[in-house]
Amino acid sequence: MKRMLPLLILTLACFAFTVSKYYPIDGYERTGIKRLKRLELIKSGEIVETSKLPAGAMKSYMDIKLNLISKKEDSLICFLKVDPNFQKDINALFKGLDKSYSLTVIDISDPEHPRFAQRNETAGYQPGSVGKLAVLTALFTELAKIYPDDFEKRLELLRNKSVKAGVWGLTDEHTVPIYNIETKKLVKRQVIASDVFTLFEWADHMLSVSNNGAASIVWREVMLMHAFGKEYPDLTQEGADAYFKNTPKKELTDLGNDVVNLPLRTLEITPDEWRLGSFFTKGANTYVGDKGGSIGTPIGLMKFLIQLEQGNIVDEASSLEMKRLLYMTDRRIRYAQSPALKEAAVYFKSGSLYKCDRTKGESCGKYMGNVSNFMNSVAIVEHPNNCTYMVALMTNVLRKNSATDHMMLAASIDKIIQKGGQ
Repeated sequence: MKRMLPLLILTLACFAFTVSKYYPIDGYERTGIKRLKRLELIKSGEIVETSKLPAGAMKSYMDIKLNLISKKEDSLICFLKVDPNFQKDINALFKGLDKSYSLTVIDISDPEHPRFAQRNETAGYQPGSVGKLAVLTALFTELAKIYPDDFEKRLELLRNKSVKAGVWGLTDEHTVPIYNIETKKLVKRQVIASDVFTLFEWADHMLSVSNNGAASIVWREVMLMHAFGKEYPDLTQEGADAYFKNTPKKELTDLGNDVVNLPLRTLEITPDEWRLGSFFTKGANTYVGDKGGSIGTPIGLMKFLIQLEQGNIVDEASSLEMKRLLYMTDRRIRYAQSPALKEAAVYFKSGSLYKCDRTKGESCGKYMGNVSNFMNSVAIVEHPNNCTYMVALMTNVLRKNSATDHMMLAASIDKIIQKGGQ
């Protein structure tokens, strides 16, 4: 019998597809993610849904693979050598633009001959929700410590362990999808303190709709995994509450900082290349303080993507499952929304953070900050013609929503890489 690992294809959509025995078609029974039950009913026609996904979002569980397994033992240096001709083409995209645009991009269509280019690759940015990839890494790192020799047990814990939001889930404007199996009703609302979801569902909320409360809750559970070790699976809500109530805040702050940052150091990502210094919600600050500040760079994020594809983040099974989690968010936005990527599979995370000073008398609004206006995208792109590449794009363009810039750059980068592979 084949091993069936759950895949979090993070979307709600209806489309014509070939029936498959793998997730997400019948994923609810194996993952406990209730919104997947709705997907099953959409497939059967019992629920009508008119929105459709692009062709590239239809990969099945077995279709998803790691592209650099054959280069697993290669050092990062092997991949981060600039290709002069490729670099020249990429440079041409940024003529006349200031250094608020930073990028790393690598074409791995031929793993034996990768092509790499960069622009302001060490410039530091507030990572925003891209930082949730560090939380995801921390989650799989601690799962491996609890069950070092049994990946299925790790998945079982994700499926069966339910935890309450508490103040950690407050406050965030992003909604989460909540599906009632009995009434067949879908509600999208903000997380409240009494919400209870499984670890898989919280991880789903963290990545699919980028819910900040969910990210803080997953981060909290990572801390508990580290603190309680093999006793964590049986840890009660009362035990968890007592731990945070009775442990000094400085000790919790140090632990919270270590569990998300130390795994990045094992990946040769330095503190100046990528680190997290604060939780994603104010509610978490009741127990855990800020430390060290948060920063991300295109080179740090690219090191992460390369080692994900090598299967070197925790282990091969964990890297593959993490990639599945990134396959499709609730909907394609910003960089991933480019029509040029419609046929491609896109493994994607976006993040933004903006700040306004309205006393300046300048235009300022959502995603259009006049003090800071960070927008970041990381993507693995796989075209049907085997053109495969990875991008880390970070911008800080003031007073302008950069989503369109990201989408247009996606099309231009794709064109360059497709041409180079001919």
